[in-house]
Amino acid sequence: MHTIGFDIAHLLAGSMLVLSFVLLYQDRIRAVLNTFALQALVLSLSVGWQALIQDAPHLYITALIALSFKAIVIPVALRRIIVKLGIHREIDNVVGVGLAMLAGIGLVALSMVVMLRVTAEADPLAREDLAFALSVVLLGLLMMVTRRNAVSQVIGFMSLENGLILAATGAKGMPLVVEISVAFSILIAFIVIGIFLFRIRERFDSVDVSALDDFRGEQR
Repeated sequence: MHTIGFDIAHLLAGSMLVLSFVLLYQDRIRAVLNTFALQALVLSLSVGWQALIQDAPHLYITALIALSFKAIVIPVALRRIIVKLGIHREIDNVVGVGLAMLAGIGLVALSMVVMLRVTAEADPLAREDLAFALSVVLLGLLMMVTRRNAVSQVIGFMSLENGLILAATGAKGMPLVVEISVAFSILIAFIVIGIFLFRIRERFDSVDVSALDDFRGEQR
């Protein structure tokens, strides 16, 4: 049972990493939203499994928060936002998809080398999950800096936050009060971001952040 617990935990964490690469690869907004919802679903399963093998019932609440807000509420709300904004096109990238994927592979390799060395004395399950989590965080950050579209940058930020939750639960969990505060912080941030997107659309008739440079008279 102990070995099976490790294997399933690593499978779920690895699936999140694969979905981070899928997010990086996608070039259509709806596909990005669907992939993020699937990643959030896998996150909820991962946290739920950690709650079981760690005998930490409070993590079930974290799993429920991830499932309800991140896998259902936020993707549905973002779909409504893109419908309101009339966004039905491909996402503009700062660099090509191939180059972004190569950069992502490099970041994952770096994460594995650094985290496995730093946590050499830690619990085997925790250290490998932390390596996966750091990879997810860095790929989320890479998505934010390689996309011009504000919606895809928001998804990159929330994918990054998924990695942080994976890291916290893999390292024997966070205090429940911290988990609840994080959930409310993400919800508030999402509301602010939604208002921000509407304001961008209203002012610049676009959610391409390069429009801000054009407005300041800068060249792309």
